[in-house]
Amino acid sequence: MKKLLPAVLVLLIAGAAFAWFKLRPGETATDALTLYGNVDIREARLTFNASEHVDRILVEEGEHVNKDQLLATLHQELFRSRVAQAQAQVEARRQQLAKLKAGSRPEEIDKAKAEVAAARARARAAHDTWQRLQRLVAKKLASREEVETANSNANAAQAQVEAAQAALQLLQAGPRREDIAAAEADLRAAEANLDLARQNLDNTELHAPADGIIRTRILEPGDMASPLKPALTLAFANPVWVRTYLPETLLGKVKPGMRATIATDSYPNKTYSAWVGYVSPTAEFTPKNVETPELRTRLVYQMRVFACNGNEELRLGMPATVYIDLQAPVTAIPDCQKP
Repeated sequence: MKKLLPAVLVLLIAGAAFAWFKLRPGETATDALTLYGNVDIREARLTFNASEHVDRILVEEGEHVNKDQLLATLHQELFRSRVAQAQAQVEARRQQLAKLKAGSRPEEIDKAKAEVAAARARARAAHDTWQRLQRLVAKKLASREEVETANSNANAAQAQVEAAQAALQLLQAGPRREDIAAAEADLRAAEANLDLARQNLDNTELHAPADGIIRTRILEPGDMASPLKPALTLAFANPVWVRTYLPETLLGKVKPGMRATIATDSYPNKTYSAWVGYVSPTAEFTPKNVETPELRTRLVYQMRVFACNGNEELRLGMPATVYIDLQAPVTAIPDCQKP
């Protein structure tokens, strides 16, 4: 028996080694895959799209916010003044265009007709004076210079008649199409300037791009904000993912969309429905946080396993275990925003 004992021990050790090799973590002989990783989340560094001093910060760190919720504002006095100025310019251009389209008023036309009549009367009087002086020259009762002066006055009066008639015709014809088109273009330019001023005013407000949690208040009231300086950090807590690593030998068995389950040490009696969302197309050496002697020199592929986190129990950096059923079919990705 003493001679057989070493042989038995050798067989047991060999069997255990063989079983461990076949059933080592991440490469079980069954249809289930077990992986380990940490919970990760997405973040956004929120910035104002304007440069001005911060007026108010309306949220605190750790506060839950909803999409489009107002988070912070800048001083708005200068931007409101620019909007008022642009609105006045639009109104002035609009009235000018309306004036051109309306054409001449009846009163203006009547005035022009009266000016034509007056000019004609002056022209007749000047012409009569010139003719009378011509008769007086023959009798040597007027000088030739007086006749020439009267002739010039008559010609000038006739020119005034023609000018008054032309002005009347312009009033009756109304504004030129080119003038109306130019006024319309001026109005469009003023309206575009108003839209820009309103957009600049809107840029003084910072809204949440999605539901999430405020992680950091970077700026405070009185600080100078700009598009290059983040004001807040927003964490998108739903969905979250577990960053884990897939051995190269199992790369062909795992596909995006496959169902998975996540378990954590914080809630040992609870699991979370999940799905494979991403498998890296490039290999890398095993990261140190999941390094084990048997995997230390092997290449792995980063993988993200997503899960809805409506109760926010999965926190950033939390260790997690991922179970993937390799026989489960690829299904549609759930929408965490729907109830």
